[in-house]
Amino acid sequence: MSDNALHDSFFTLHHGLPRQGPGSDATTRRLLALSGMLPERPRVLDLGCGPGRSALLLAAEAGAEVTAVDLHEPFLAELRRSAAVRGLDGSIRTLRADMGALPFPDGSFDLVWAESSVFVLGFDRALAEWRRLLAPGGTLVLTECVWTTEEPGPVARAFWEEHYPLRTVAALSAAAIGAGYHVLGTVPQPESDWAEYYGPLATHADAADTTVPGMAEAVSGARAEIALRREHGSDYGYAGFVLRPADPRWRTRPETGEDASAIWPVVSAAFGSEAEADLVDALRRDPDAWLPGLSYVAEAPDGSIAAHALITRCRVGDAPAAALAPVSVAPAYQRTGAGQAVVRAVLDAARLRGEPFVLVLGHPEYYPRFGFVRASEYGIKPGFEAPDETMMALVLDDAVPVPPGTLVYPAAFGV
Repeated sequence: MSDNALHDSFFTLHHGLPRQGPGSDATTRRLLALSGMLPERPRVLDLGCGPGRSALLLAAEAGAEVTAVDLHEPFLAELRRSAAVRGLDGSIRTLRADMGALPFPDGSFDLVWAESSVFVLGFDRALAEWRRLLAPGGTLVLTECVWTTEEPGPVARAFWEEHYPLRTVAALSAAAIGAGYHVLGTVPQPESDWAEYYGPLATHADAADTTVPGMAEAVSGARAEIALRREHGSDYGYAGFVLRPADPRWRTRPETGEDASAIWPVVSAAFGSEAEADLVDALRRDPDAWLPGLSYVAEAPDGSIAAHALITRCRVGDAPAAALAPVSVAPAYQRTGAGQAVVRAVLDAARLRGEPFVLVLGHPEYYPRFGFVRASEYGIKPGFEAPDETMMALVLDDAVPVPPGTLVYPAAFGV
């Protein structure tokens, strides 16, 4: 049997499937929501688009101009037909191209999208090569197969080590941050996303003509995957990642022992009061409140501290939680992006530290850009009077339930 026969049979088996990997419209919408504000007519690049389920949704619901890329022309033809039926043919352009050799100029897209396709290049290479395609403020969205346990069983481990080495969500998030991205959010995909892929694939496998050269092998491979998922699916899953390149104008880093004296005047000047600066010092002295590695600074071009953000331990009822406060920007650097840079950096650090969620009492028109929503949606309220819209929460790990209850700040806050 030739490699061409197996290749052709694989695509014959997969032709006509609604999607070419685990996913759903609901997951696409969750990933889109995490991407934040987009231009009125965002330019979207959908890589490894397959028959274009995501491209169709992005064009219809986000008003996007979508460039859909795949190497398999029949998938692109199917997408063009679907777009025409939906009246979206003016919004979706197809291109047969290799996602590892894309012909687009730098900064061409507001959103680069890759559901169930990043494995073609590998996560790290994709992050390195696709970054240049993003316009300033642009976002990279991709889904990837991941370990869902630190100790996967031998059967699942042997399968994936042979086909495509997996990492955990935490390890991939760390890799993204190390590659110069902020993690805006991660989405663990539900089992129903696998069913949307494997259900139709199993039906195709049952109906396939295995006398065609290569088809018996293609069917066997599909059934082996489906059986692995059924028997060992607790070891692995799919997850979405929403990433944005860090602002190159600001170097962010954890504070060092020498920074305290320089942070104090920044905080004092930002708030026009010494009280908040003294609060930071008091929190630094409180071992029950201080979280090592979660006091971050953004450096100005001259190396001085332009902004500071702090996350400390608080409690929601009896459960440990994390509070973002205060956030300070030196007056000379306000409204320059320094504050956003340092907040995103300290939230990344909290994610890598394993903090499941972060709370903030702040401006309701500022913090939602980082993904914060009203804490009351989770049953969390402060232990003092505050407008509901000012007490906000950001979930960093969807796998950990957010506890309801009353927020208790460290004693230094005096509330």
